[in-house]
Amino acid sequence: MKVWLKLLIGSCLGVIIGLYLPADRHIMGVDIAWLGELAIRIGRYCLAPMLVFSLTIAVYELRQDGQFWGLVLKTFIVIVFSSAFVIGAGILITLFFPPSRIPILIEEQAEAISLNTSESILQLFPSNMFSAVFGERISLLPVLVFAFFLGMGLSYDRNYTKPVISLVDSLSRIFYHIASFFSEILGIVMIILSAYWAIRFQSVLKADIFKDLVILLGISCGVLGFGILPLFLYLLKPKANPWVILYGSLSQAFAGFFSGDIYFTLPVIFRHVKDNLGTRRRSNAVTVSLFAVFGRAGSAMVAAVAFIVIINSYSSLGITMRDIFIIASKALLISFLLAGHPGSGSYIALAVLCLGYGRGFEAGYLILKPLAFYLIAVGTFLDVMISSVASFAIARISGFQEDKELRHFI
Repeated sequence: MKVWLKLLIGSCLGVIIGLYLPADRHIMGVDIAWLGELAIRIGRYCLAPMLVFSLTIAVYELRQDGQFWGLVLKTFIVIVFSSAFVIGAGILITLFFPPSRIPILIEEQAEAISLNTSESILQLFPSNMFSAVFGERISLLPVLVFAFFLGMGLSYDRNYTKPVISLVDSLSRIFYHIASFFSEILGIVMIILSAYWAIRFQSVLKADIFKDLVILLGISCGVLGFGILPLFLYLLKPKANPWVILYGSLSQAFAGFFSGDIYFTLPVIFRHVKDNLGTRRRSNAVTVSLFAVFGRAGSAMVAAVAFIVIINSYSSLGITMRDIFIIASKALLISFLLAGHPGSGSYIALAVLCLGYGRGFEAGYLILKPLAFYLIAVGTFLDVMISSVASFAIARISGFQEDKELRHFI
């Protein structure tokens, strides 16, 4: 059975279970929340070693061919332009189709939320180099730096490094196959995640006050992820069929939406970008990792949309062009700084927008706290789709991609 079909069946079963739980939903909800955390940990289980060895060998091979910095530059250019486009599109959609105001019912104090940029910079170079890989907390930035220097070090003298190169290459393939095993059983894991998602979504539906925003974000992200972004592939040379690429990205779309966690989804993206879309390891190890760290445009777009709704709910004065420019600029900047928040990107971005904007909106994000899981879900879905489509496009224009027959898709 195809992996995407396993994930779809698991998601549907989970949603049904979540909607038809027994009467004591609170106790069941707590239990499923614990199971949801377990499910996320299962999905992340082999991420760190797979990333370290795949990135290390990718850096080495690209440097041997003199293509490393060129690929990194292309990736960052695509990240910047895709982020600007997605955030701008989301804001325009919100201005043309504004949802109804949300009642302001805040009893909580604003939380101390920040991006912790200075701490993230310190984590790039931990006191113990090996803690970047073997530490309890997974953080992609230190892993990227570790893999970069290790890949660079493999190039200095082939007489000494050849055995290590073979070892790293073998370990990369071993952990890739371990990750493939976990992606095969994610259908069962998705039952838990989607059930937990459905429990919270049903509560939101009963409240009714978020209905317009839920519909707006759902349609906007669906159209961007499944429609507009794949259409850019028509511009590639050689040309690619965007709908085949879309079909090859369904698994990560389901995983990203119901988990809301970019780290959980990364092993699925790596496998499907390679086995379905035909990108080579040396390309997707770099591009997918960089998008996971710096390319969180979907999460930032959702935060910008939600923040505009908050402003309209707080004030009857409306929103000026200057405000729109400030929101778009800050959302774009925030999209590059969410590496430390793999499972809460949209809500953290929204909180930072509110706290940074000031003018009495510091606690504005609290009115959307019951909807936080949904903001995170649609934001992560869009992050994942951008990463998959962009990784394929970059690999294709760089000569690191070969077409796969549809019947061979996993």
